Amino acid sequence: MVVRKSKKEEAERRRREQQRIFVEGLQRYKSKGIQILIDGRECRPEEYRKLCEFREDGSFYMADYVGAETGVLTEIHFDRVYNR
Repeated sequence: MVVRKSKKEEAERRRREQQRIFVEGLQRYKSKGIQILIDGRECRPEEYRKLCEFREDGSFYMADYVGAETGVLTEIHFDRVYNR
């Protein structure tokens, strides 16, 4: 017997998978020495998941990729923005 997942369950599975890929990407950047900041302070690895969340107030985090004059990525800044 084949059990079909609902569209809602499938969407949630995809969301979790995309979040996992995003967090792994941040971990790779961090391991290469790229600084990751959230609202102006060093972002701890346990905070990475919150960067993927939408909040009840309509806010979310937007990334700004900062490079040295040589064009090499040196920092990633995440700042909270509001969807109005």
